[in-house]
Amino acid sequence: MTSSVLSPSPTVQGLTEAELRRQLAACYRLIARFGMDDLVYTHISVRLPGPEDHFLINPFGLLFEEVTASNLVKIDTDGQIVEPSNWPINPAGFVIHSAIHSARPDICCVLHTHTTAGMAVAALPEGLLPISQFAMQFYGHLAYHDYEGLALDLAERERLIADLGSHHSLILRNHGLLTVGRTIPEAFVRMYYLEQSCRIQIAAQSTNSNLLIPPASVCEHTARQFERGGGPIGEREWQALIRKLDREDPSYQD
Repeated sequence: MTSSVLSPSPTVQGLTEAELRRQLAACYRLIARFGMDDLVYTHISVRLPGPEDHFLINPFGLLFEEVTASNLVKIDTDGQIVEPSNWPINPAGFVIHSAIHSARPDICCVLHTHTTAGMAVAALPEGLLPISQFAMQFYGHLAYHDYEGLALDLAERERLIADLGSHHSLILRNHGLLTVGRTIPEAFVRMYYLEQSCRIQIAAQSTNSNLLIPPASVCEHTARQFERGGGPIGEREWQALIRKLDREDPSYQD
């Protein structure tokens, strides 16, 4: 798929490839630590600075806890490896990522998961309900894409792009969750809270009790409050998590 734009997002222009490699490797490790990985499947990709439209993605066959800055694979918008690597990539896994990166030059990171809670909510007709403060930050900012089978059909990309639109989060029906961000921290923190929202919803629904859903006006107000939060999205949480990784297992930097 040939990209149509693709000016790098402003945040990417301020980081080197080496810095993005360390951040992306850390993101893979954190997804594993919080139980959001799926053996060797799913992906997190990041756009690299420069005119080449290159991206980093995980080596196919490694657990997320094995991903490091140096073994990430550099690819183009068609999912072709552009630098020597000891590992292949899963081309089918990049179908979703290539679509979003090509259509959304405003974002640099795409994060996709197959979690139990995420897939459970993705199977519910009502989708994500605003029953928790966590979930309300996604009110009006969450899109849905109907299931079409394994993401192997290139024609699905146009429908996926249309469904995501300008939103920052997407529920893939019967499949999983997806978030995007202008930075890796932004995409990660969004995914963390989208996952938490799904876990809370499944826990609440499992009680078979009536659910309290605030009025739409309250949900909209809360979403705006989250949007007005101080500082770049995810940066405060990210720095704390990096300190934790650096204390406990800094091997992601290798």
